[in-house]
Amino acid sequence: MSNPEIGHIINAGGVDTNLHDMGPKDIKENIKEGADNAAVFLHGSGPGVSAWANWRANLPIISQTRRVIAPDIIGFGYTKRPADNNYNMALWRQHLLAILDTLELNEVDLIGNSFGGALALSFAVAHPARVRRLVLMGSGGLDFELTKGLDRVWGYQPSAENMQELLDIFAFNKALITPELVELRYKASIQPGFQESYGRMFPAPRQEGIRKIATDEADIRSLKAKTLIIHGQEDKVIPVSSSLRLLALIEGAELHIFRNCGHWTQIEYAPRFNNLVEGFLSA
Repeated sequence: MSNPEIGHIINAGGVDTNLHDMGPKDIKENIKEGADNAAVFLHGSGPGVSAWANWRANLPIISQTRRVIAPDIIGFGYTKRPADNNYNMALWRQHLLAILDTLELNEVDLIGNSFGGALALSFAVAHPARVRRLVLMGSGGLDFELTKGLDRVWGYQPSAENMQELLDIFAFNKALITPELVELRYKASIQPGFQESYGRMFPAPRQEGIRKIATDEADIRSLKAKTLIIHGQEDKVIPVSSSLRLLALIEGAELHIFRNCGHWTQIEYAPRFNNLVEGFLSA
């Protein structure tokens, strides 16, 4: 049985990169008006994460009207890992730029979840001409006091019990956390090389990890890309106050907060999330 988390492999700046590239069969005839920019989805930093695990409820829907691309960022999923397991925002930005260059995408819309939001912010500041619109969902990218939830996420040690605890932290709706999902995500976290690289990314003291992926507030104020911010009110990983600060910093930004929702907006409220994002990108 094939693994749905594996899309296809491209060489991006010398890195064998796993990504999903989806869209209407005849993109010129069927694509929705205003949807000529590719939407690039950037996943979060949970243990065993991949682009497909993060965006599986969204890519098949949004790709009906526009091209969507979802890579496993270097160090995560099924993309090749650097031999030295040395990770920083400069490396992640460089990898994302190489993906866009390899796919010959001059300007894109970036949709970032958590760590992916921090990367989207950092990339948009460094390469403003390459980013048309931003969607930041439960986004990192600012300095804030380490939450217990994020400390447990970045401090994960592989076991089914620990994965159960993490998924309970991610989701407000506990009905989503089935034994099958726990087993699936636990097995993903123990794929060869996954935990070795993951443990190197955000070691204790983890407050430094938040600063490691933060962008200077003055640089965020300079952003010109239209921005939609989405957050779950009950998010235990990234505080909703962080999105309120982003709203204040980014001129013309919009903020949508889902009540009774944790860190998994794109899963817990998938149909409404998809409509919100599609409407924003097409407006």
